[in-house]
Amino acid sequence: MAAELTAHQLIAQHRPTLDQALEAIRTRAYWSPHPEHPKAYGENGSLDAAAGKAAFEALLGSRLDLGQPGTDDFTGAEVSPYGIELGIIYPHADIDVLLPAMRAGQKAWRDAGAEMRAMVCLEILKRISDRTHEFAHAVMHTSGQAFMMAFQAGGPHAQDRALEAVAYAYVEQARTPDTAEWTKPQGKRDPLALTKTFKAVPRGIALVIGCNTFPTWNGYPGLFASLATGNAVLVKPHPRAVLPLALTVQVARQVLAEAGFDPNLVALAAERPQALDSARAGGTPIGEGIAKTLAVRPEIRIIDYTGSTAFGDWLEANARQAQVYTEKAGVNSVIVESTDDYKGMLSNLAFSLSLYSGQMCTTPQNLLIPRDGITTDDGPKSYDEVVDDLAKAVDGLLGDDARANALLGAIVNPDVQARLEAAAGLGEVALASREISNPEFPKAVVRTPVIIKLDGAKPDAEAAYMSECFGPVAFAVAVDSATDAVELLRRTIRDKGAMTVGAYTTSEEVEQAVEEVCLEESAQLSLNLTGGVYVNQTAAFSDFHGSGGNPAANATLCDGAFVANRFRVVEVRREA
Repeated sequence: MAAELTAHQLIAQHRPTLDQALEAIRTRAYWSPHPEHPKAYGENGSLDAAAGKAAFEALLGSRLDLGQPGTDDFTGAEVSPYGIELGIIYPHADIDVLLPAMRAGQKAWRDAGAEMRAMVCLEILKRISDRTHEFAHAVMHTSGQAFMMAFQAGGPHAQDRALEAVAYAYVEQARTPDTAEWTKPQGKRDPLALTKTFKAVPRGIALVIGCNTFPTWNGYPGLFASLATGNAVLVKPHPRAVLPLALTVQVARQVLAEAGFDPNLVALAAERPQALDSARAGGTPIGEGIAKTLAVRPEIRIIDYTGSTAFGDWLEANARQAQVYTEKAGVNSVIVESTDDYKGMLSNLAFSLSLYSGQMCTTPQNLLIPRDGITTDDGPKSYDEVVDDLAKAVDGLLGDDARANALLGAIVNPDVQARLEAAAGLGEVALASREISNPEFPKAVVRTPVIIKLDGAKPDAEAAYMSECFGPVAFAVAVDSATDAVELLRRTIRDKGAMTVGAYTTSEEVEQAVEEVCLEESAQLSLNLTGGVYVNQTAAFSDFHGSGGNPAANATLCDGAFVANRFRVVEVRREA
């Protein structure tokens, strides 16, 4: 096919951005090429707020035909957490036809080289960025995120994580030269001389298994890491959150074709609505039906998955032919031992517990507080006072319904709502959850967080706080001392895993003890956050999301290990 996008054009436009990304991952300093503010869009071909919303609304009730081979039907049953039936249908694939078609284009993609692949990936990201407002509505109405969070986390922050993965992929591939002249002296005899060539070769087809809560933010790193290292990528979205990833596949296929490559290098595998019906009836969990089938296909050589521990463990145990990258569940803890900014600490924690109704893998769940209280700049505070003051801080933050809706979003699915409602029976309720109405979307389920007091020494309490309770549920766990808090933290990370750890302390000894636990158990730590940075937020190019070293995840976003095993280097030697 004739390329409309030449290598020269792509390199001229995108090589400077790649170079800046390479510098950012080297220095770990703040950098982002994707604006966070909605008003930054609307020029140079990008959609402004009105155009983006109109583009999203035009999709409702439509058929999104991607032109994929093997399409035997169209399917879809997405209902927004805000109560809107999207009515969009997507291609359902005959996998026996689609997978061979995806493999057909890999040779040319492999031979294009690391730089060209990176440039194509950056062009895909540019076009997605131009449609950030449209994608924000797609994320909002599939995940339940409030609009501004969907705009930022589903747009620029997801695009940053994708670019970060491309940068790491380029670094790892460029580490080995394309050619080398090898000469070994042999004393009086002629030296041995070889010409060697080295080529990065893909593993095969990569499978991205999308999640409901962060379809782009969690989906993009694996998608772009695999594509940039030469692999074809099959995207299997969560049945409740197809649209953001389907649009991504659509853009990728367009760019690949325009650059002269086979568009089937990226394809979509949507599930039939029966997957949702089966899950509601207690059958196979949502999204695991077709994923289980695909995961053990011999053509699938890489799998990226975000979701439940049970299915993540199944993938690691059964998809033996594939390199499997999982982000599963964990129990995130914050030690509250002392602070020199009590008001700031409460404010920071209240926001962290409330953001997106706690439906983030990084949201704190367990607050470990000495039962004898803590020292603060506002004088000593008992355990009860700390918990009561935190409850007041959450109430104050969410007291205005308009502000609450903007922070909480909507409960993403009935399982989260059920856990929230059951939490009140686990201990003493320090802060009851309340229902908030959303005037714009009356069918949305919006709930404020619940805070439950638990005695860390009681076995029945341990059963609650040592299990992940995904959603707006926090446990204020009374412990005997800071030492006990540190040991409970260690056990929690080791046994259950943690995506994030937080601590508030003015004690150098306690700080060192917490840091040592996190180093030994491999957990990412945030200390004494009292301003506008929160434990459940990470920045691409600088922060590592997860560590890959505890049960919560076997990979981190993003480092060299996340990309390096998606390709191998094949050497050809010739006598000079």
